Amino acid sequence: MNSRFKKFKALILFIAVLGVSGCASYSLNQGLDRVNRDASSFTQNELNLAKNKEDRDKRLAATTELLFKPVGQKEAVQLLLANSPAFQALLAQNWAEAASAAQSGRISNPTFAFESAVMGTETELNRFLTFGLLDLITLPQRSAIAKDRVEQAQIRMTAEVVDQVTQVRKSWVRAVAAAQSYKYADQVLASAEASAELARRMESVGNFNKLNRARHQAFYADAATQLATAKQLALLRKEELIRLLGLDEDQAKQLVLPERLPNLPKQPMTPENVSKQLSQERLDIQQAKAVLNAAAKAQGLNRVTSLTDIELSVKRSTVANHSSSRGYEVGVKLPIFDWGDMQRDVMNAQTLAAANLLEATIRSAGSSLRENYAAYRTAYDISVHYKDEVIPLRKVISEENVLRYNGMLIGVFELLADSRDQIGAVISAIEAEQQFWLADAALQATLIGRPTSIGVAAISNTTSNTAAGH
Repeated sequence: MNSRFKKFKALILFIAVLGVSGCASYSLNQGLDRVNRDASSFTQNELNLAKNKEDRDKRLAATTELLFKPVGQKEAVQLLLANSPAFQALLAQNWAEAASAAQSGRISNPTFAFESAVMGTETELNRFLTFGLLDLITLPQRSAIAKDRVEQAQIRMTAEVVDQVTQVRKSWVRAVAAAQSYKYADQVLASAEASAELARRMESVGNFNKLNRARHQAFYADAATQLATAKQLALLRKEELIRLLGLDEDQAKQLVLPERLPNLPKQPMTPENVSKQLSQERLDIQQAKAVLNAAAKAQGLNRVTSLTDIELSVKRSTVANHSSSRGYEVGVKLPIFDWGDMQRDVMNAQTLAAANLLEATIRSAGSSLRENYAAYRTAYDISVHYKDEVIPLRKVISEENVLRYNGMLIGVFELLADSRDQIGAVISAIEAEQQFWLADAALQATLIGRPTSIGVAAISNTTSNTAAGH
């Protein structure tokens, strides 16, 4: 009996040591290294989580340095990574999720129970050490499932980082474009104000009728409304960017954006360039594969654990002034009321759903890329059209009208109206550039595997309809 018990105890110790060595694990550095490896070309910077005052001081110093000069799109992304508390919370939350996933692959701690029983003059002492035997047996499968869940958490963190960076890039574009449009809206108001004042004076001396004066005054009123709207939009877009970057009140006052959007690239990306930059293993496909792997492994494990459970107890009893006894007991949960069929149905359904999700993701990947590339090229072509055709034509018209005005062929009102039309064309060109840079940000996110739908809206027509005749 003693020999058999020793062998059994040695077997338990061997299983326990084997289980501990195969447990899933996770560290924050492991997760950050994974993100930096997969998304460094996208973020153009490394991620770090500030865990102490020294780290926070480094972040503050980096933020101060970035705010010392106008913040471009690349610097805005750096501010997000270095300064945003919401972004730091995202990293910490993912750390917790990944650690929790790794924990699910660990062995449950054994239970120790002590019993003291008095029978007459004798005292019996019993000690129990209880293991979940099925827990030990299924440890390799559970550890593999936990590793897949950790993989899911790491891919999810990379995807969320890409989403955050894309939001900042788009917000920066909108903020700069709104401020640029506001500046030109102010010029439109100045021209409309001059036109309205001149019309008022000419009416007062009898050289202008009431109808024409009212038309110029109405245009001035509309221009004042448009300027107020443009001012509010510029403030709104800048505050949206400030919130994404996590700037405090003092930092927000230091934030200065460039006066205009960047120049368009000399050549747009070609389909061949897109194919070269396309991630070999897109994040959305990686994530769908990880979900399927975890579901398939969990389904296999569930076939056993849903039916029963087994507990093993090692027992040692001692009676005062007598010899002690040792032994073990095995407890099996009997599947009488619940055969685990519903649990197996859940796992089967989850595996089937994960397989179909992977197939749907693969099928939609090409479509989303084609859609976003088409939007990118359309936005580029429209913006180039404004730059190469519309703006130069407006400039020629303006120069010709100045000559006609100098030759007394047109009046000052026609000259002012043409000036407003030229400014309106510039505002439309800014809107076209904004759409291109938004489409560019969406395409970059799609290439790495985070499709972001972006359409190409119609460019507003801002030409003047003010009557020029008098």
